[in-house]
Amino acid sequence: MTQNKFYKKSASYWAKVPATVNGVLGGFGHISDIDINGSKVFLNDLLMLKDPFDTKTALDCGAGIGRVSKNLLIPYFDKVDLIEQDKKFINTAKEVIGSNNEKLGTLYQKSLQQFKPDKKYDLIWCQWVLGYLTDKDLVIFLRKCRQSLATNGLIVIKENVTGSNEYDYDDEDYSVTRPYKMMITLFQQSNLEIIKTDIQTGFPEDIYSVHMFALKPN
Repeated sequence: MTQNKFYKKSASYWAKVPATVNGVLGGFGHISDIDINGSKVFLNDLLMLKDPFDTKTALDCGAGIGRVSKNLLIPYFDKVDLIEQDKKFINTAKEVIGSNNEKLGTLYQKSLQQFKPDKKYDLIWCQWVLGYLTDKDLVIFLRKCRQSLATNGLIVIKENVTGSNEYDYDDEDYSVTRPYKMMITLFQQSNLEIIKTDIQTGFPEDIYSVHMFALKPN
């Protein structure tokens, strides 16, 4: 399958998914609160580090209907921008967050492989979206993110990780779940280093392990 066809099929899949929490979480809407609480603990730990990032600007990558922006990022940051390629998700995010919310920044209707940040961010949050990029495009994207970090800025990645050394491909949504070692390799290729990592707790045992990585330029 060509790269373009890979991306088109993924976009086509999401175009059919309802703009609801259960929809964007693949039927696991009931884990949303657990997920957000785990992310808050991780974020609070990062803010306790020496020379922490500022809390002026954040970017939510693959923002969906604004679930993470509304419940996690907006309580912490002055402005939150969203990237999401699906139009109905972007429109729903405006409603969910509130188009009059002064903390809602720019909404970019773009895919991650097309996005070029045009400002500096204190935090770039990528959750359950990087599996829709090829390895090559993921490295390119992370390098662009690295260059758009403000002083002390960080990239946080929260993603499924396989329990083996093999890639798991999903023929339904055209995503890939990567093994832990490959995630580390791709971070290194992006000139990023891990300053903190953790594993989300409280999720069902029959789903992938979900890892959180805090990355800074090396």
